[in-house]
Amino acid sequence: MTFVVAHRAGNDLARLHEAEQLGVALVEADVRLWRGRLEVRHLKTAGPLPILWDRWRLANPFAPRLALRDLLAGANPETELLLDLKGRNPRLAELVIDALPAGRPVNVCARSRRLLEPFACREDVRLFQSVGSRRQLRSFLRRVDALRLDGVAVHERLLDERVSAELRRQSAVLMSWPVNTLQRAQELTALGVQGMISDHPSALIKGSA
Repeated sequence: MTFVVAHRAGNDLARLHEAEQLGVALVEADVRLWRGRLEVRHLKTAGPLPILWDRWRLANPFAPRLALRDLLAGANPETELLLDLKGRNPRLAELVIDALPAGRPVNVCARSRRLLEPFACREDVRLFQSVGSRRQLRSFLRRVDALRLDGVAVHERLLDERVSAELRRQSAVLMSWPVNTLQRAQELTALGVQGMISDHPSALIKGSA
């Protein structure tokens, strides 16, 4: 059984509510630490400068920014979030743990294992390693440690039959991104991928109906 994750839909409350109406399994949101504040955005800053950018896009650095507390307050209690922690600052994990309501199931994803380790004590948090490059994939497949992981999220370009089989042996749940067409979702399903992280979740949901 596969499920759909609304990629970055939690970065904007309007998109969050659209994803909730679609009935997706998870809503993904990017969480960054900026000057002691937990901000929900995929856009990056330029070091200490408040410039917001991402590849081919610049954004107004003075526009209001969504805070994690506002995302948690704005999401329906039944909505399950996938928080993608950006960066390597251990303080980010500490502040997110403090912000999470006790007893509300939440999924946390990060490329940095150090950001996942502090969540191991929370039984209401599911942990996912994010793998976005071949170097990270090799490191993940070689590494064996005591950290409890509930799954792994891997960029779709890295997956083939051999890699998927190895990941499924190590992980209870295998997710992939970006999965934006029904055809690609079907190909990944055949490889054993369970979670489709999509920029266009409605296309996957309507196509599979």
